[in-house]
Amino acid sequence: METLLSHGWLALIFAAWVALAVGSFLNVVIYRLPVMLQRQFIQEAKEALSLPGESDTNRFNLAVPDSRCPACGHAITALENVPIFSWLWLRGRCSACQTSISIRYPLVEFTTLALSLIVLAQFDFSPFGYAACVFTWILFAATMIDYDTMLLPDQLTLPLLWLGLIVNLSFGYVPLEAAIIGAVAGYLLLWTTYWGFKLITGKEGMGYGDFKLLAALGAWLGWQMLPAILLIASVSGLVWAIVQIVMKNMRREDPMPFGPYLAVAGWIALVAREPVERFMQF
Repeated sequence: METLLSHGWLALIFAAWVALAVGSFLNVVIYRLPVMLQRQFIQEAKEALSLPGESDTNRFNLAVPDSRCPACGHAITALENVPIFSWLWLRGRCSACQTSISIRYPLVEFTTLALSLIVLAQFDFSPFGYAACVFTWILFAATMIDYDTMLLPDQLTLPLLWLGLIVNLSFGYVPLEAAIIGAVAGYLLLWTTYWGFKLITGKEGMGYGDFKLLAALGAWLGWQMLPAILLIASVSGLVWAIVQIVMKNMRREDPMPFGPYLAVAGWIALVAREPVERFMQF
């Protein structure tokens, strides 16, 4: 907190507002990006297979159409789109039809705020601190999308990978050599695990998005952090699965995404690198 306040309250308030605005945008990304990818896949499949049917000409991207209530179609006004505060002011209901608005929206915004402030408290208002915020935002969006759909879009993982290499080239959080080796090793570690599991069992244990995400984490944090990331991700994923099975929310044979646990582990390795390294030395 002292690091954040060292620049004055105005800087802290501005950073908090930017983080909340980003959180509001992430809500859009988390919902719309999977839909955009699905529409693109269907369109490409129709063209490849020469299937009949008209193409969907309605524009749908991160900017168009405007946000609307899914129940009544009420266009969300600017005052109704203020992060967190609008949800509280509306008491979690649409102003037109009084349909409940999921609490997930303000939770995403609040979580983005909290994670961003933690990153800035660790790395200060510095070029790398800003880059680490972008790292955090992309990881958070990827986590939520993978949790919802079991997909890790290339539109998130690949830019994250290249950004990690550029950041280490520019700011040297880790040596560029370690970053490049981390990207290659991160991909190959899960790629070989995937094929080994498939050859033995005939089943697919994970998706290619997981390979790319671990490669991106390696590009940011260096190859030295990959064992810690995999350990934290595997243990946390196993604990979560056991809890869900005990609570009868899932069965043993049900698939579960691995991306969220990789993302959480990567973020922990970023903001608590030294404690994680000390732990791994035991």
